[in-house]
Amino acid sequence: MTKSKYAMFDDLNPFLGIVLEGLTGLVDGKHFFDTIADDAIFDFRYDFPGWPMTIRGRATLMDQFSGYGRSIKLHSADGLQVHRCQDSRVVILEYEIHGTALATGLPYDNRFCSIITIENRKVVHWRDYMDSLAAWSALNGKPVPVARSRA
Repeated sequence: MTKSKYAMFDDLNPFLGIVLEGLTGLVDGKHFFDTIADDAIFDFRYDFPGWPMTIRGRATLMDQFSGYGRSIKLHSADGLQVHRCQDSRVVILEYEIHGTALATGLPYDNRFCSIITIENRKVVHWRDYMDSLAAWSALNGKPVPVARSRA
């Protein structure tokens, strides 16, 4: 049995799976990276050390994600909400990712909002928002304080 050409991304399966679930029926491709146009643009609307704010092209995106499993071990994803926009090319996904920051052993629980533009059944633009404090705290050994109820 041959290994998948995407085997190096197996550590990302909870993330990749929830995104594919949210894009069901909108894109072509069995694997997340198959759904991305060669010249897609990814804008990350957070300034996080070591992560570029813009990535151009599927190959560059794959390169950036290739080391993800060395810092965070993902174990699940949930909370998916899919919002269709008036512009039928655009879909908004909200979801949560859960895992462990390997350097600190702290839980990694992050929330994302991804605004995705699709053309010709491929992702051509992705604008991503996340809970930067949750990521920073988990990766730097500082637990996120528990928020008080707003009720």
